[in-house]
Amino acid sequence: MMRTEKILQVALGCFAFVLLYASFSYAGTDDTQFQEIYSTLTSWSTGYLGKVISIGAFLVGVAMGIVRQSITAVVTGLGTALAVSYSPTVIDTIVTALI
Repeated sequence: MMRTEKILQVALGCFAFVLLYASFSYAGTDDTQFQEIYSTLTSWSTGYLGKVISIGAFLVGVAMGIVRQSITAVVTGLGTALAVSYSPTVIDTIVTALI
């Protein structure tokens, strides 16, 4: 019983700390220092370079699936292709939703 109360006190203390200092977080809200590299990487990933990497990953996955006679490599190649294609959009949506 005593241990449960101690854990509850620590948890409530951490929760109060988070609530108290949550309003002071301003990280990354108005800086433009990394805007150029962000734009470059996003355009590479969603542009022709991203399409080439996606197609290459898928084709390598298909080839490895044929060699190993397993669909696992094809799924891995397809997952990599989807990650390269859609990651910038998903990350941008998540970050703008949190800020």
